[in-house]
Amino acid sequence: MAAALRQLASSTDGDIATRAVSQEAGVTQPVLYRLFGDKQGLLDAVVEAALERYAQRKGGLESTGDPVADLRAGWDDHTAFALDNPALYRLMFAPRSGSAASAHQKIFTLLEATLTRCAAAGALTMTPRQAAQLILPANIGLALSLIAQPALFDDPDLSRRTREATFSTILVEAGAAATTNSVRDAARQLHAQLLLEGTPELEAVEVALLTRWLERLDTTR
Repeated sequence: MAAALRQLASSTDGDIATRAVSQEAGVTQPVLYRLFGDKQGLLDAVVEAALERYAQRKGGLESTGDPVADLRAGWDDHTAFALDNPALYRLMFAPRSGSAASAHQKIFTLLEATLTRCAAAGALTMTPRQAAQLILPANIGLALSLIAQPALFDDPDLSRRTREATFSTILVEAGAAATTNSVRDAARQLHAQLLLEGTPELEAVEVALLTRWLERLDTTR
């Protein structure tokens, strides 16, 4: 797998040859096929391991007292990783079968956790899950475009502008006045605070009931 990753990093077309991988790893091709079935099986294993490492990388990013700043840093880190590892990134995030679904879910969950902190600070216009469903595909789509068509998407400020355009939909403007959805906004913020901090004053069943009420207030149109 390490040999495949090195071959992939030096590839000009994002593809690898099993013969070259076997030679670099010091094994025969039948050994590779016995371990992974075929080249796609090898690539699937490389992607699965890379996604796990990437999820650990995201989980290790510094968490500051400003969740919105952390959210922006997470976007920038994602784009930087894509540009530093273009061939691997395409394999990791281009639409494909669900072989790496668990790792993708872990990345989504980490993003949702940061967004929950944003919601607890009163900074979200929607639920953390809804916001994550907007941010992750926008970030992935941008990164894939930068990798696949660098001449077409040659604006060095494009990632920042795409980030801010996306975030303008999900983030409350600084100093914005109360909106007609103030009850919904308050419910969203309290729900996030309960998730982060809990409360010893209520029993588990009471917390569950309150959580259900807050979710309904946040999602009712």
